[in-house]
Amino acid sequence: MTRAEKLGFKGNKSTLPNKPCMVCAREMTWRKSWAKNWEEVKYCSEACRMKKSSNPQSGVGK
Repeated sequence: MTRAEKLGFKGNKSTLPNKPCMVCAREMTWRKSWAKNWEEVKYCSEACRMKKSSNPQSGVGK
């Protein structure tokens, strides 16, 4: 049994959780680096994080 199988991920990314970016509304797929704070992840990139206060659509995804 591989490590990925032990964690429940078997290579099918369509089974991973998704959520929209609060700035651009692009779909973000769960990443292992976000495992501990997935609920707090709001932005798809550093660029969107910087635009958060200047974008009038910042309420998208709530």
